[in-house]
Amino acid sequence: MIRVPGQPGKDVCDPHQPVSRRDILRVGGSSMLGLSLGSMLQLQAATTARADGQFHRPAKAKSIIMCYLQGGPSHIDLWDPKENVPDNVRSVFSNISTVLPGVQFTELLPKLATVIDKTTLIRSMSYTPNGLFNHTAAIYQMMTGYTTDKVSPSGQLEPPSPKDFPNFGSNIIRLRPAQEPMLPFVMLPRPLQESNVIGKGGTAGFLGKAFDPYTLYPSGGDMDMNKMERINVSDLEMRADVYGERMERREKLLDTINAGMPEIDRAVKDYKLNEYYDQALSLISSGRARDAFSIDQESVATRDMYGRNTFGQSCLLARRLVEAGTRVVEVIWPQVANSDNHSWDVHTGLSARMKNQAAPIFDMGLSALINDLDQRGLLSETLVVAVGEFGRSPQRGVSTSGNGNSDDGRDHWPYCYTAMLAGAGIKRGYVHGKSDQTASAPLENPVHPGELLATIYESFGIAPETIVYNHLNQPRELVKAESVSALYA
Repeated sequence: MIRVPGQPGKDVCDPHQPVSRRDILRVGGSSMLGLSLGSMLQLQAATTARADGQFHRPAKAKSIIMCYLQGGPSHIDLWDPKENVPDNVRSVFSNISTVLPGVQFTELLPKLATVIDKTTLIRSMSYTPNGLFNHTAAIYQMMTGYTTDKVSPSGQLEPPSPKDFPNFGSNIIRLRPAQEPMLPFVMLPRPLQESNVIGKGGTAGFLGKAFDPYTLYPSGGDMDMNKMERINVSDLEMRADVYGERMERREKLLDTINAGMPEIDRAVKDYKLNEYYDQALSLISSGRARDAFSIDQESVATRDMYGRNTFGQSCLLARRLVEAGTRVVEVIWPQVANSDNHSWDVHTGLSARMKNQAAPIFDMGLSALINDLDQRGLLSETLVVAVGEFGRSPQRGVSTSGNGNSDDGRDHWPYCYTAMLAGAGIKRGYVHGKSDQTASAPLENPVHPGELLATIYESFGIAPETIVYNHLNQPRELVKAESVSALYA
């Protein structure tokens, strides 16, 4: 395969665009660029070495908390407000100063405005949609780094499939297994969802169910702010009639059976049954995970700081999980993409819904998480990411995705939006990229969702071009993008 070099979303004819390491490695002809077969094999060996963690950026992240803002929050009405613009573009909310000179938010984020100096703000997230104007396809891209072939005109996808590309969290726990007897990957408090498509982009896909997240979805509707009080982790509890000695006897019995059945053992060795059994035994007997879920052990003041609502308490639980050794926590915004109340999908009623519902909950929960991690010394090794699948249209009342929009609403907008990162070697007090006068497109340093995922992998010391094999045993890169080196301290 021959691939013309170039960066995502940029004109490959531009002579000033550099040839990336990935472009060189993708050249499939042995005579291209004067490469002999021996040189190509040497390059392949170097790539393998990088995948094994050699010659690579040192890993800063031990864990990641992804606050996924399902629904697509309006960047103009939160953290990239504009002045001197037409009335149908200007936010209805007033601007406020942040602790970073010259950087403004809207009045909806007063608490985040005080912690922005601990974070990096990317104001140039951008991609050109290709069947990605609706939530499901865009969510799949953000979570896996890939698009899917089966996209309807509305952007809806088929349900989750074992053939799907893996969620980035599944790739991380496979390549960087947890060292403690702890759940490696937890998703809460609800699945990714648009309409009737539930969980797309949220599974391990072709990696297999062994790398699926542990899903913690408490009972209760999306408007139930107290659902985190009903966390049920009974599957992590040891039954009262099963004592430690009895568990150990069962393990020895399993060892005896395996020793006497070498043929069966060889037949199932690729499934790593013993490894998974040992992990489950350690997890249940240690009680570490069960204790981490006990948020009632936190002080009243701490719980109040995060906010007594589903998102706030989910962020608090995320902190407890990474503190206990969980590698990946994905906090999914508690309302589905196309719901009304508390959703970021503000086609109508933006003024009241953002001011009275979504923004205060988000502002309190995320700011508390960043402050709490920092004060506990955990932010240096915990990567925090807050991002949605896209932003909202600069002009109110226009249709960009086929949806109806009132004058007090904004439609989907993937061409320019904002993300926030913090911790694990990411710069503090830095704004990356810049949007144009109306926040319609990046003026400088555009960042594709794939590049954001590549940056996440790099934070764990994982080369983005590391090869995984799909259900057909075909080689696939973790993500076809380069990390954004300017984001690292």
